[in-house]
Amino acid sequence: MYKLIQAKSFTRKLKKLIEKRRLTIDLLKSKFQVLAIDPFHKSLRTHKVNTRKLGYQYSSSIEGDLRIIWNFDSDKNLVILLLDIGGHSGSSGIY
Repeated sequence: MYKLIQAKSFTRKLKKLIEKRRLTIDLLKSKFQVLAIDPFHKSLRTHKVNTRKLGYQYSSSIEGDLRIIWNFDSDKNLVILLLDIGGHSGSSGIY
């Protein structure tokens, strides 16, 4: 099982999204649990993307258009760094 670590910018964006989109904590917890157990689980639709700000990272689906950007911590085994969260498309998309 992987340990999930949130970047400070990820935490700030997550709080705003919870308020704005009214995401349920239960939905997020369940997706984070799946990510921690198997980052390439079919339900997450994980794939490699080239982001404008972060370069090549992994993207996983939360719901609808909402995605999380993450990568494995190269210094520590079994650690996933949560880097960004946001919409997939449009001018405010995260990649």
